[in-house]
Amino acid sequence: MNKNKKVIIGLSGGVDSSVAAYLLKEQGYNVEAIFMRNWDSTLNQDFKGNPTAFNEVCEQELDYQDALRVATQLNIKLHRVDFIKEYWDEVFTYFLDEYKKNRTPNPDILCNNEIKFKAFIKHAQDFDFDYIAMGHYASIDHSNDEPVLLRAKDSNKDQTYFLSQLETKQLKNVLFPLGKLTKQEVREIAIRENLATATKKDSTGICFIGERNFSDFLSNYLPAKKGQMRKLDGTFIKEHYGLMNYTIGQRKGLGIGGGFDGEGAWYVVGKDLSTNTLFVEQDANHPHLFSNKAIIKDIKWRGNKDKKDLTAKFRYRQKDVKVTMNWLNDSEAEVFYHNVKAVTPGQAAVFYDGDVCLGAGFIDEVFYNEEKRIYS
Repeated sequence: MNKNKKVIIGLSGGVDSSVAAYLLKEQGYNVEAIFMRNWDSTLNQDFKGNPTAFNEVCEQELDYQDALRVATQLNIKLHRVDFIKEYWDEVFTYFLDEYKKNRTPNPDILCNNEIKFKAFIKHAQDFDFDYIAMGHYASIDHSNDEPVLLRAKDSNKDQTYFLSQLETKQLKNVLFPLGKLTKQEVREIAIRENLATATKKDSTGICFIGERNFSDFLSNYLPAKKGQMRKLDGTFIKEHYGLMNYTIGQRKGLGIGGGFDGEGAWYVVGKDLSTNTLFVEQDANHPHLFSNKAIIKDIKWRGNKDKKDLTAKFRYRQKDVKVTMNWLNDSEAEVFYHNVKAVTPGQAAVFYDGDVCLGAGFIDEVFYNEEKRIYS
């Protein structure tokens, strides 16, 4: 049935895409693979394109060798394609711009939008494909005229959060072979078939950061501006080393210690870019960490905007929370919910109707009972 259907899969050198490629072969597809090189690890650059002092080898160079081994095992032709310029222009510059605004961006979402499901598809057109495929944990229902993005079987690995801003046209002719499998089942298949990546550790973080200290990496592009760390009542605590290095709700890395002004760990509860002030309190559940309304911008939506009884995630792996949406225009909405902790500007708000992922936007402002939180 699938014998004459050609699939171009993104083969990353990890176990997930390896098993996805194997499954497609087993289903009878004519499979070719593309390894995406998104970052030049041999010559890191600053924001103006000048070489920096980095000299590490990014793990993606090792990943390519693993991808090649799997492709050889499966008798799949592997193409290595550079999307370095596209990644720099469309993902990394956005990442830096958001940090300049004292926001906490999620580059994985933009990488899916601009690289894996745009630049990749454009390049794959040279191969006259019927489908493209990725090793994401998600499903697509192609039974109707318009594809519907669904959560994966494995709720712990579900990646619809990162795919949430894809437009309907980007989901057409897309296959996610792992959508009906758990991570354990994927590992078992890889081990059974003796794939080269069967026992490879899952990658974490972003390739352009790798194993480096995040703050050290960021300082090469956005020099940190020191400022004051204070309690909300104005009590001075110490000097901070740049607002961009802290996130709302953060506990570790503050360098205060529980002995200052009483017992207990300290948490970031606010940031004021206008005064370059970081606010901290000794309470993991401080009232200032909670909100019940957010303004969501740049929303991409698939389907009916009149849907009721929606849920949302304001960060990856967060439990769904019930929300009510008041659309302000085609791409902006007020979202109401009940007391959610650390809803952070710059992060994605992803919306669901049961298992259907309807779309997402980015958190712009956060409020509690119409009082704006000092989060940026």
